[in-house]
Amino acid sequence: MKMNPQASHSDGPRRIGLVVPSSNTTMETELPEMFRRMSGAGSPQLTVHSSRMRMRTVSPEELLKMDAQADRCVEELADAEVDAVAYACLVAVMCQGPAYAAQLEGRLQARMGENSAPVVTSAGALKDALSHLKAKRVSLIAPYLPELTAKVVHGIESEGVEVVDAISLGISDNVAVGRRSPLELIEESKRLNVQGVDAVILSACVQMPSLAAVPLVEAALGVPVISAATATVFSLRKQLNWDAPVAGAGQLLGGAQ
Repeated sequence: MKMNPQASHSDGPRRIGLVVPSSNTTMETELPEMFRRMSGAGSPQLTVHSSRMRMRTVSPEELLKMDAQADRCVEELADAEVDAVAYACLVAVMCQGPAYAAQLEGRLQARMGENSAPVVTSAGALKDALSHLKAKRVSLIAPYLPELTAKVVHGIESEGVEVVDAISLGISDNVAVGRRSPLELIEESKRLNVQGVDAVILSACVQMPSLAAVPLVEAALGVPVISAATATVFSLRKQLNWDAPVAGAGQLLGGAQ
């Protein structure tokens, strides 16, 4: 596994940095759980470390104010000599246009300074995961208000992927999103039009819990099922040059249920 120069001198756990909204709790539970499920010879131990951007209401105005705090967060994580950083808010990136994910990753990478650890965004990771799956037609569920879901749909379709159906749950309170049971998505997925899709994005939001539902919905639908969180792990794993499967997290991460 490739590591940044500072961390390569240590035999201790590898460190994953998260830049998260202040009201986000799901990435700090689902990512460590997926890391725990990773298996394979010589698999390193992983720890997760967060820096927070203030945000409670998922609105365009608050998302822009939140995003402006990302540089500070990345500088703080660079001080911890992390091995990789994930910017964990998909809609804050996608609401600023299809090109913004790459721009943000470049900007934040520069903020890492002497620590050359890679920086990924959950928005860029989602596009990366769909490309890996060769998905050209998808359906999705998002917790957002319809105007923000439309931004996410536009971002996905700008990559040449048709969004067949998108369910907006209309929840603007980010804390409320994180308190949902992932199993609610099983029933909600039954309302999706999945005719002819190549994949389903069960949670187009890193804050909406979904990990427990991913393998169940995938088994029911017979197509790959991903989430913003599983896509983020996919990109982190690729950046770290590590292909250990993650049990019970869907076909994307190679862990058979």
